[in-house]
Amino acid sequence: MDEKLKMNVKIMVVDDEVDLEPMIRQKFRRQIRDGVYDFVFAHNGLEALTKLIEEPDIRLILSDINMPEMDGLTLLTKLKELKNPLLKTVIVSAYGDMENIRTAMNRGAFDFLTKPISFDDLEITMNKTLEEISLTWHSQQEHDQLVSIQQDLQTAREIQQAILPKNFPPFPERTEFSIYGSMIAAREVGGDFFDFFMIDNEHLGFVIGDVSGKGVPAAIFMAVSRTLIRATGLKGISTRECMSYVNNLLCNESVSCMFVTVFYGILNTHNGEIEYVNAGHNPPYILTSTGLVTVEMTGGAILGCMEDYDYQSKKVAMKPGDLLYLYTDGVTEAFNAQEEMYGEDRLEVFLQTRLKDPIDRVVEDSFGEVTRFATGVPQSDDITLLAVRYHGRE
Repeated sequence: MDEKLKMNVKIMVVDDEVDLEPMIRQKFRRQIRDGVYDFVFAHNGLEALTKLIEEPDIRLILSDINMPEMDGLTLLTKLKELKNPLLKTVIVSAYGDMENIRTAMNRGAFDFLTKPISFDDLEITMNKTLEEISLTWHSQQEHDQLVSIQQDLQTAREIQQAILPKNFPPFPERTEFSIYGSMIAAREVGGDFFDFFMIDNEHLGFVIGDVSGKGVPAAIFMAVSRTLIRATGLKGISTRECMSYVNNLLCNESVSCMFVTVFYGILNTHNGEIEYVNAGHNPPYILTSTGLVTVEMTGGAILGCMEDYDYQSKKVAMKPGDLLYLYTDGVTEAFNAQEEMYGEDRLEVFLQTRLKDPIDRVVEDSFGEVTRFATGVPQSDDITLLAVRYHGRE
């Protein structure tokens, strides 16, 4: 039995026989002296209910059936209405009184004893009942803890969703480009993220990332990574300098060998040129009017694992109407009921049919496509998409 429930267990004896109280106190004198048991006595059901109001921490009731004013069977009915799982009743009746004993068990008695009472049998029954109370208490504690965790996770989800962009279009006054993104976590919280921000009047910074692992640790690492990249990128430094600086910070702060893959780019809104670093992330696609172009890798290592890594950047030119499509591996590594992976080939076939679609349609239809493919299979990884379309200057 749990230590918290072992000491000073309060037991109420309900019986109209006045000789029973001194007998109980004599039998359990050592446990009473040591503070293991604390006995409360009542002489009928009505008095027992009054005692329960005065001392709500009573855990075990030993009750006779035949008593004046309120008998034990009526008391059981009243106790059942309290709906207290930590309160157990053991009924006491004459040997052979099986009809009343059966009624008592149907009304919620945990166990029964027959008269004349054997104190050895009484002690065994008390210990068994108290063990059941202990198990119930543990179950309640675990349930309460689970509810608390679920509430915390819901709060964490709300916080995580709040830090991700959700208002589109985010820059309605800008006609040179449009941007749209979304993330669906596999659990309550996820490790994927995306973000974008105006560095100055002519440069848009944007990033997509995928943290190793899942759940709360990944969500915390995601929030840190996203914040560091945004804060560093807003300084206006190059993509390679930004990744090098953030990587060193994450290497110094990373625990449990966590890391993050990142694609960070800066769009020059004047001419459509994108300077970028791919730090171990999936290569994006550019949707042009004639087909798909895979954005070249830059050979960059994942962030958070190798301190002082020298990141290299590359540039790619976007023409008016072109769309840059970025995604995490939750898209390509989605599985269907036949254990087939969605893969790059299916993604490319899908994107070929969306070359000229509005930017929000491309993203939302991508989610729908992956969801249909994986019908019947629980989502195993976060899915995040980010798209940037260059419109050119008027």
